[in-house]
Amino acid sequence: MTPANGTTASAGSIPVYNPVTSQLIGHVPKTSREDVIAAVERAQDAGRAWAAFSVADRCRYIRRFGDLLWQNQQEAMDVIRAETGKNDTGAFIEVVGIDNTINYYVQGAPDILAPQNRQPIFPLLQYGKVYRKPHGVVGFVTPWNYPMMLAIIDAIPALIAGNTAIIKPSEVTPYSVLYAVGLLHQAGIPPHVVQVVTGAGETGAALGDYVDYMCFTGSTATGRKVAVQAAERLIPFSLELGGKDAMIVLADADLDLAAAAVFIGSCENAGQMCTSIERVYVEAPIYNEFIARVRQNAANLTIGAGAGFDVHVGSLTNERELLRAEAHIRDALERGAELIHGGRRRPDLGPLFFEPAILINVDHSMLVMREETFGPLIPIMKFSNEEEAVRLANDSEYGLSGAVFTRDLDRGERLALRIDTGDISVNRNSAVQASASMPWGGQKHSGYGRRGGAEGLLRFTTTQSIVVDRQIGTRPSLSLIDPLTLTALKVMRRLRRWIPGL
Repeated sequence: MTPANGTTASAGSIPVYNPVTSQLIGHVPKTSREDVIAAVERAQDAGRAWAAFSVADRCRYIRRFGDLLWQNQQEAMDVIRAETGKNDTGAFIEVVGIDNTINYYVQGAPDILAPQNRQPIFPLLQYGKVYRKPHGVVGFVTPWNYPMMLAIIDAIPALIAGNTAIIKPSEVTPYSVLYAVGLLHQAGIPPHVVQVVTGAGETGAALGDYVDYMCFTGSTATGRKVAVQAAERLIPFSLELGGKDAMIVLADADLDLAAAAVFIGSCENAGQMCTSIERVYVEAPIYNEFIARVRQNAANLTIGAGAGFDVHVGSLTNERELLRAEAHIRDALERGAELIHGGRRRPDLGPLFFEPAILINVDHSMLVMREETFGPLIPIMKFSNEEEAVRLANDSEYGLSGAVFTRDLDRGERLALRIDTGDISVNRNSAVQASASMPWGGQKHSGYGRRGGAEGLLRFTTTQSIVVDRQIGTRPSLSLIDPLTLTALKVMRRLRRWIPGL
């Protein structure tokens, strides 16, 4: 595959490789600080015209882009797979995720962003409105694990809100973003309204020095740096960071459903997912039976680089994640855990293929239960009652997502409310993230702010409140509280006690 926007090698370029074949895909430039400044200036100039469009007009451009992406989904999936090593399912999820986001915001954004009537202090004499205005230039630093989806589902609401966007994709997977932005331009969005700057960490840091809003998706360690940088400049920001998500399986759960879901939650994108299930807690009465069914399912997994939705696990993208997975397994075994399936490399399939590992007899002294793995590991721990399950699930510095499995839906919802995460699903993994109308994001060290839903759109706006006085009975006065105003305030206080909403 020859990627679009590729460049030849130079001292100022970054090579991009296929993780399955180790073949060179192409080179992308290392964008300098001066070039970042120039991109921001172009975005500022383009932003005035873009913000002047109506929300409906901006939505029409986004809808056109969505149709183009859907029409070219196989080509988009090929680009994603070439630089990530994921399977067809993972690549298709990226396309579907973008399409769902577009459908939601194109339909809902005009109402969400419409001026709201608010009641001023003297309702009959004045009227008030709250307007939503764009921040200006939004900078996006985006990750490699879902390189197209996690960049574009954030850029879409920012653009609809009237901002311009500059995206710095991961240097590991830049072509997925370049491809999507090419389609945005093809859909008619002016080139300077949405731009890409390629490069490593210094390019992202430079972007944070000049934009009006920073949107970061990545590690907690880097997210802290982004937050400090934004705080020093007094600009708004949002962070979607790491996770160590828990799955709780209660004794009354559908065991076949839960034993299958654990692989979807832990092995999608070879476990390289911020909302990946990385801790599994199973109630004692069903613990042995659950493990038996999980082992049976593990034997039926298809691992490989082939096409088709029947390939369950693709390649890891970076050696770093493979080494961390091995280190977590090694630490767990040294501390008394038992490896009952997988946990070994598959060089016959490619340099970064790794069999999903199932660990039992684990506890919270082990790295595999405390640190984010970002690989296909399934550590399973027994619990005795609901209180213990809640305590274990919350015993983490992370709080991104999670799941509860039970046939008692009310109990499942009550238990979910006690877990300190930004979202959680009952009887299905990642159900919130798949629902474009629902906000999701992290608690604790898992992030700040929300993507998805009205909340994910409104974060890219600032409010401006306007009160208009009708000048009914208004008289010039040098005092803020003149006799007429004082009388009116006293009357309004009495009326508000007895007339709701006044």
